[in-house]
This record gives sequence, C-alpha cells and structure tokens, in this order.
Amino acid sequence: GATKRRFDKLFHMLTKGGSDINSMVLDVQGREVFVPKASEEYNIARFSFGDLCARAAGAADYLAIGERFHTVFVEDVPKLQYHEVNLVRRWITLIDALYENHVKLVIQAETKPEEMFQVDLENEHCDEVFAFDRTRSRMEEMRSEKYLRKKWTDRARQIDYMQ
Repeated sequence: GATKRRFDKLFHMLTKGGSDINSMVLDVQGREVFVPKASEEYNIARFSFGDLCARAAGAADYLAIGERFHTVFVEDVPKLQYHEVNLVRRWITLIDALYENHVKLVIQAETKPEEMFQVDLENEHCDEVFAFDRTRSRMEEMRSEKYLRKKWTDRARQIDYMQ
C-alpha cells in the first residue's frame, strides 16, 4: 500500500536514485553477513525482517551492520508473538546494536512499535517482555529529532584508518 510506496520512495531518494545499489557481504569474525541491497557511496542498507531475524544471527553481525551503514531500512516487519522467541530476541539485539551506533532506522512494519510484540497474560512477566519494553522505548527514541541529529559512530571507517 501507501506505506510501502513511501518506504521505497525514501530509500530511492536517500540513495540518490539508487544507481549504485548492489548486494554485498560483510565479513564478521570469519562469518559472512549478506546485505541484499546496499549503497556503499551513501552508507545505506536495505533488508527485510526475514533477512535479519529469520536466520541465526548475533550481536556481532548486527554491530557490523551498524558500524558499516548510517541508515538501515527494514521492511516487512511483522507483529511478533511470544512463541516466536528467537525472532523477538534477534529484533531486540538488532535494535540495541543500531541504537548504540546511532544508526538511522527506517521501518516498514505491519503495526506501530507499541503494538509490535503481543504477549498473553501467562507470559507477561518473562525476560523478553521486559527487554522488549526497552526496545520499544529505543525505537520511539530513534524517531526523535534529538536522536536523528546524533552523529553516526562510523566505527568501520575508524577501524580502516587505524590499520
């Protein structure tokens, strides 16, 4: 619908027409992290939720993404359920890594952040619920003008210069 079109239009605009969009692979501690769409010129990446969370991935993978790209687009983010605990944990870890690197995050989701993780009453006191409250708060903060003005950490370039 309209949200997907705005998402695509913003990606196209920020990558200046997308003429340099390619897939790429990041080397993370001997493992490969596949980036389906990346603009190396503008340090912008685009993933689906499945690309990031449906496969086994850890903090180091997400930190590498945050260190390499100042803006990350994530599309097709579903409403998460408690029984999808691995997806929930990976999403939490992803948001933490991007937040720590001051990455600008653009999400095309099924629902608003406050409705993203659905929990029934018998599971409302589990660790993931408390952790997701922090994630929800960070996602809200990442939309704020104050956060958006923060400078990206650009650790990848700092590392390149040190070597």
